[in-house]
Amino acid sequence: MSNIATNTTTGGGAGSRSGPRRHAAFSLPRVWALARNTFTQLARMKVFYFMLIFIVLVIAVNFLFLGWTLDQQLKSISDVAFGAMRLFSAVFAIVGTALLIPKDVEDRTLYTILTKPVPRIEYLLGKLAGVLLLVAASIAMMAVLYLAVLYMRQGQILEQMIADHPHIDPEQLRETVFAQGVRADLVTAVVALFLQAAVAAGVALLVSTFASSTLFTIVVSLMVFLVGHGQSLAREVWLGGGEGVSAAAQFFSGMVALIFPDFSLFVLYDGIAEGQSPPAGTLPKLGLLTLFYLAVYSIASWLVFAKKEL
Repeated sequence: MSNIATNTTTGGGAGSRSGPRRHAAFSLPRVWALARNTFTQLARMKVFYFMLIFIVLVIAVNFLFLGWTLDQQLKSISDVAFGAMRLFSAVFAIVGTALLIPKDVEDRTLYTILTKPVPRIEYLLGKLAGVLLLVAASIAMMAVLYLAVLYMRQGQILEQMIADHPHIDPEQLRETVFAQGVRADLVTAVVALFLQAAVAAGVALLVSTFASSTLFTIVVSLMVFLVGHGQSLAREVWLGGGEGVSAAAQFFSGMVALIFPDFSLFVLYDGIAEGQSPPAGTLPKLGLLTLFYLAVYSIASWLVFAKKEL
């Protein structure tokens, strides 16, 4: 953690040598140093072992359904891969965030950091950024493996179809196979999964600042995550068609949406699997929504954590 302290000084010139050294009220280098340290801390906990499970799932589904039709084979690979990525990314975002503050308290690392000129908001942002780095690396590895397997499988299917249907134009067969294979929409869906996990990590960060135990943080965060997936349906039932709805009901719905983010907005794969491409601008909108939620949860976490006696 020595690099955190060395990044805290600001100012220069002769005045800084003769008087007390001043420290910046907020420093991105300090946040980045905490983020790198958090990423290393989580990586040392061998969380990447989950990749073995993911590899087994993706490779197994590649060979288990060889007798299925073209659409079923390629779709089964994507269904299993995205299901696993959605589960793993959410679990790592929540559990990884929930473990950080209690572990730092147990190891007394938190006291060492806060005795240095490191504001508590920087500590929280650094920890959150470190978790997001881990989640991003995990999703990237899973996505590369999934797309590689899907690409190889679609190539094998295309060769087989060309051999079985020599009277059909190969270009037509290629379009048919590639429509269910690797395409840009799948990358968009993967990025949306990361944004979903980032919001889940923000929720876990807030809960961890006032939770009495790590288990409580995990359980509450998972409940918010699950409720968030059904929030849009509940809001639709509550508000109906939107006509004749009172201002109080709309305000209550907005508060619920703030506490329980609509995680279903980030699930783009289901529509893509049915042949629907996301509307233009979907990813930028989700990115802005993610930044909004992270800002709200980070500020709320700081307000709680700043008053917490350690």
